Amino acid sequence: MGSPTDSTDPNATHSNTAGPDATDPLPTPATRAGRDGLDALLARPGKALIGLDFDGTLSPIVPDPEQARAHPGAVPALAALAPEVASVAVITGRPPEIAVRNGGFADVPGLEHLVVLGHYGTERWDAATGDITAPAPHPGVAGVRAGLPGLLDRVDAGEGVWTEEKGRAVAVHTRRASDPQAAFEALREPLTDLAARHGLVVEPGRMVLELRPPGMDKGVALLEYAREIGAGSVLYAGDDLGDLPAYAAVEKLRSDGVPGLLVCSGSDEVAELRKRADVVVDGPAGVVRLLRALASALRPG
Repeated sequence: MGSPTDSTDPNATHSNTAGPDATDPLPTPATRAGRDGLDALLARPGKALIGLDFDGTLSPIVPDPEQARAHPGAVPALAALAPEVASVAVITGRPPEIAVRNGGFADVPGLEHLVVLGHYGTERWDAATGDITAPAPHPGVAGVRAGLPGLLDRVDAGEGVWTEEKGRAVAVHTRRASDPQAAFEALREPLTDLAARHGLVVEPGRMVLELRPPGMDKGVALLEYAREIGAGSVLYAGDDLGDLPAYAAVEKLRSDGVPGLLVCSGSDEVAELRKRADVVVDGPAGVVRLLRALASALRPG
């Protein structure tokens, strides 16, 4: 493994920012647990699970989530890495078909070991078959959907606040508002009350509040899938508050004897994620470099 580069965060190292024509070195995790996780992945890649958030991790954050697309290097890096590991799981709050479309994951040679756990694991797309499996939606989502327009009018949410239909959840975005943080804080309590009346919960993110059924989070999805496939090590990369449950799942697996590596796709908006990460990379481009470096380290010869 390469040596760590300088970092202003004492709790995590940054990956090397070598260009695409250079050999991408593996970073040295800042913690002993992270180093153990990386060592286990490299020693037994056939038992390794690579878990990845989509927005902000594989795809840059954009004002309109419908326009989000995976970094151009993401699919080639995943196609090189996926055959060497037990599975790659993209874990997202998006419907899986949207993540598959925006990620460009369908019908790509080498991605047979990839799954998309959409709606926080309640729906699954399997690259090997192209099939989506899903249970019935929570009835409270329809109630929240119907109540949102009146609520936004009553609290005078202002221009730039908009809702995103996610099928099994509804998200309210404030990033386009004149004061995104003030709009976020003003909406948090009334949205929490609305969600509770319909048996849902509110999950905050980067200038977004998502109303969704309880028990849906990336930690539950990651933990259940890791146990399902019998993962011997787990890497998880994320960028947002919604990724904290997945971090907790990796820490739980570590306590159960399964080594893990926590990667932060660098964001100054979520300081807690950076502090808990073993490795901090420079956004989606840095995630791609890390995936590419892992693929190079694991390929025979």
